[in-house]
Amino acid sequence: MIKILLCDDHAVVRSGLHVLLNAVPDMEVIGEASEGNEAIEKALQLKPDVVLMDLSMPHGKDGLSATSELKKQLPDIAILILTMHDDEEYLFRAIQAGASGCVLKSAPHKELVDAIKSVCSGNAYLHPAATKRLMDEYLGNLKQSGTDLFQLLSDREKEVLTLIAKGYSNKEIGEKLVISVKTVETHKSNVMEKLQMKTRPELVEYALKKGLLGYGM
Repeated sequence: MIKILLCDDHAVVRSGLHVLLNAVPDMEVIGEASEGNEAIEKALQLKPDVVLMDLSMPHGKDGLSATSELKKQLPDIAILILTMHDDEEYLFRAIQAGASGCVLKSAPHKELVDAIKSVCSGNAYLHPAATKRLMDEYLGNLKQSGTDLFQLLSDREKEVLTLIAKGYSNKEIGEKLVISVKTVETHKSNVMEKLQMKTRPELVEYALKKGLLGYGM
């Protein structure tokens, strides 16, 4: 049973989340708080597995401050930030404060439940848009620092890139590597994202510069 503490300054929101989460077989809301100081007090008293923390609370301690303080006092607690802000600034600040993840208030109920289970298991959780922005920023930083993006490719992705550059179709690549066309397309998409390219000719030009056409395949 995952024990959850809700912290949100809106009673209606807390009430809705309480009903929603208690309806999940392996979850139980064991307490509520309307601001950060109360959340810290309740967490120390009730020892929840997960604190669902609102980011913006105008009265009392805000969600970021409460998260930082809670992680100091209860290092093993998982804190999932619940926010309306689809903004990387808030996301980075929440992670720096010690949050295990961040989910939008507009997210479907299933995503919220999955996020709670994820952080309770010791994993991080970011909503899909945030994950993409973090990846984009990471890749951008690598590019600016001069790091070779080729190092990000898996061995299979390098094989697919090489065959693309040699002019093989997705079907032919699948037959050569004994994988499905769909898997080939997935690898190709991953390669393009990691190398920050949008077209096949860009991939071919890149492969030529890397000397991949000299690989025997």
